[in-house]
Amino acid sequence: MKEGCTIDYLLTAKRDMKAAKRFFRKAIKRKNHPELVNIDKSGSNKAALNNINEESEEQIEIRQCKYMNNIIEQNHRNIKRNTRPMLGFKNFHCAQKTLAGIELMKMIKKGQMAGDYLSPAEQFYSLAA
Repeated sequence: MKEGCTIDYLLTAKRDMKAAKRFFRKAIKRKNHPELVNIDKSGSNKAALNNINEESEEQIEIRQCKYMNNIIEQNHRNIKRNTRPMLGFKNFHCAQKTLAGIELMKMIKKGQMAGDYLSPAEQFYSLAA
């Protein structure tokens, strides 16, 4: 059985091939070269992976799922519930910082951060300092 890794998302101002290629390169550098990547039907993701396959010796198998985005949307429904009352964000960088904080709190609550001996609030404050 193959060991897999999951990458949640990359927040960018534009969803184009350049952003997708930067995202996949960063992921490959962190987690080694994958054999298989599951993506939604986004053309920019497919184009970026095809470009990486052309440049690389090791080929990445691309598996597209039309409704992959629905799974991601469902996973982030709590974030939507928290940000909806804010009536939107003033700019992209404000949204990026706010969403990073919300994701951090979600990870702490799930116990995905090191330092389980600290309470969630203590973990958050130690990271924020």
